[in-house]
Amino acid sequence: MEQPSLVVRLRVSKKKLKIGRMADSNSEEIAVIGNTDLTAAELENNKNNTMAEAGTTLLRRMDISVAEAEKRTGKNAVNMQETYTVYLIETRPIDAVTEGQNPAPDSLWRRYSEFELLRNYLLVTYPFIVVPPLPEKRAEFVWHKLSADNMDPDFVERRRTGLENFLLRVASHSVLSNDKMFYHFLTEENGWKEVVFETGFQAKADSRLKALNATFRVKNPDKRFTELKHYSDELQSVTSQLLRVRARVADRLYGVYKVHGNYGRVFSEWSAIEKDMGDGLQSAGHHMDAYAASVDDILEEEEHYADQLKEYLFYAEALRAVCRKHELMQYELETAAQDLTSKKQQREELVTGTVRTFSLKGMTSKLFGQETPEQREVKLQVLEEQITQGEELIKDQNTECNEYVKNAWLDIERFKEQKDRDLKEALISYAVMQISVCKKGIQVWTNAKECFSKM
Repeated sequence: MEQPSLVVRLRVSKKKLKIGRMADSNSEEIAVIGNTDLTAAELENNKNNTMAEAGTTLLRRMDISVAEAEKRTGKNAVNMQETYTVYLIETRPIDAVTEGQNPAPDSLWRRYSEFELLRNYLLVTYPFIVVPPLPEKRAEFVWHKLSADNMDPDFVERRRTGLENFLLRVASHSVLSNDKMFYHFLTEENGWKEVVFETGFQAKADSRLKALNATFRVKNPDKRFTELKHYSDELQSVTSQLLRVRARVADRLYGVYKVHGNYGRVFSEWSAIEKDMGDGLQSAGHHMDAYAASVDDILEEEEHYADQLKEYLFYAEALRAVCRKHELMQYELETAAQDLTSKKQQREELVTGTVRTFSLKGMTSKLFGQETPEQREVKLQVLEEQITQGEELIKDQNTECNEYVKNAWLDIERFKEQKDRDLKEALISYAVMQISVCKKGIQVWTNAKECFSKM
């Protein structure tokens, strides 16, 4: 158990950026509850783990925010000193707010690793859902003036905003928001991890990881999932390129603005040696200084838009996870069908006494003679049982796979609508911001022109 010995309050702002509001902008509901990885008994238990009827979301009943972050120093499980960040989650019932009351919110602290645990649980429990990604653990695609230190206050603030957005995304999802473990994550500070591990999800996560990393090739892949997998790769590629370009532009923009600071210094020095022109030069210098200083706020706002793009960079992996799960199910179905075909062939060989292909059984018969009728009858009975079981298995796997495809595609369509809406809003807002920046530059030089005109 971690024993914090030092608490340092980081600089945080309580403002909610547009990306946080985006999570609640999709009110479309998907009436899907279940986990295709589970047995019938586990599936029923999973349904019991939901908090409300399908078609409602937690965000309609609860106000959720990640209010602030704290940097703490303490000893970890192996008694080593470490510094880490915790985030304050605040919740309050929507009913109380709409009725004009203002009760104190319930609050608890969570580490980033606990957010990771929650997301891993959701990935395993709901493999047919495009689970929202977490914000980056360490800064990526940073320009040279931006700190890559994960303890940097500005980075921690952006991550706080990203974690709040993650919770809002999950809370606005008609399936994920009704999971009991998610509700406990928001409301139970102690004992939450133990309850999650008791679900046995970790064992499924380990086997899932091994299965998804295994090398296998599906003979008859679903074209829709194949195209989606290619799309997720392309989405990741173009967003990565866009973020790299944006980082390079930010570097150059910073340099251009700081050069204007040099203009300000030179104009101020020049004004000291001029009598008639002095006031105009000094005023122009002040405009240049103010323009140079404004770059920090501009690039801070740009980081907000970069974080929106990063969310969809990470969403690409969530899309691939859904595709890989379907690929694995298809592979298991094809393997079962192949095994059933082999057993039916063995049955035919036993009945007719002919071996259609080269096999060890055929060589053994030639060397040691044919089996007795009694032996063949016993083997035939065993094969009949195995064939019946195989047919039932294929029937169940077909049903499971079809259900997975239906549920996954419903959520993929929901994700596509969310993505189109979010990225359209983000890109338009970015363009508006750039127009504003350009107008500000024009205004600075217009003011400077007026100063020069009065000399």
